[in-house]
Amino acid sequence: MAKIDDVARKAGVSKGTVSNVFSQKRPTSKKVTERVLKASRELNYVPNHIARSLVTKKTMAIGLTVPHGNFFFSSFHTQFINGVILEASTFGYRVLLDMISTKEVQTPTLASYPIDGAIVLGPTEEDERIEMLHRHQIPFVTVGKIMNADVEDGLTVNNDNERILRDIVEYLTSLGHRDILFLNAGKRMTVAAERKQAFEEALRERGIEPLPAMVHYKPPLHSDAYIKYGYDEVAHALGTLKQKVTAVIADDDRTALSAMNAIKDAGLRVPEDISMFVICGDQSMMHQTTPSLTGMDLQPSELGVRAVRLLMHQLGVLEGEYSRNWIVDSSIIVRHSCLPV
Repeated sequence: MAKIDDVARKAGVSKGTVSNVFSQKRPTSKKVTERVLKASRELNYVPNHIARSLVTKKTMAIGLTVPHGNFFFSSFHTQFINGVILEASTFGYRVLLDMISTKEVQTPTLASYPIDGAIVLGPTEEDERIEMLHRHQIPFVTVGKIMNADVEDGLTVNNDNERILRDIVEYLTSLGHRDILFLNAGKRMTVAAERKQAFEEALRERGIEPLPAMVHYKPPLHSDAYIKYGYDEVAHALGTLKQKVTAVIADDDRTALSAMNAIKDAGLRVPEDISMFVICGDQSMMHQTTPSLTGMDLQPSELGVRAVRLLMHQLGVLEGEYSRNWIVDSSIIVRHSCLPV
């Protein structure tokens, strides 16, 4: 079996250069890289990840904890994960995907994983994953605000969720909407708390008193109600409560489509009777619905890229100055699901 010394000798470079080509920790010229790769192919050389870990005292792997339930990953999830994996690979790191249990959070095992650090997606209030990582002193970055009492000044990558809701309310009220139904994220998620507060404050600033019946939270991941979220809430508001609704803000495109079915079954139309705005949707698909859906572009891939970079900085792989709380820009993409009242 060929060794790194053999590759270095055949390529006419040092062992360090061969190591750099495969780990990509330091830039190597295209000519030298091609020579090393050609030699490795001819010798059938495969880098020994375990051996490298023993030398560096690092696992060269990071963990990514993602909530899941009775659904396939959304476009947001897949774009985010893609951003994490591709960016981690540029630093020679693998990514271990940890799927959170649908019934309970199984965090103790994460502490024993062979990882150098972790990225936590979708943090909740007093998140058990964050508490465990903090307790075991495992470096981590959250994608979302931390609301754990024992964790101060944690590293986060996030969208400006308060600004997002204020922008949405400003957009809808500029079209004359005052009766806005808000289908928020799950109640324990920190993003839901940020959104609710910003939503209510933005309404009050415009002389609109927010009604409790107009704010809903996504059911738990493992519940049957999760799949139908949006339909029941809209049907109840329009039917049982006889509530006036001129616009709906939906957490994601799945929720929006369920809500649109309820609106249709009530004999109403989007956007002629009720406008629809999506916070977190598949930008590649939202223009293909009828009507095409107006929503936010949250740049999920960029969230993943920046989460990796911030973690690499914490692990000492990247040097320089990095903000402990990195905000990724978002913007409204106007399509055809919102009209003036």
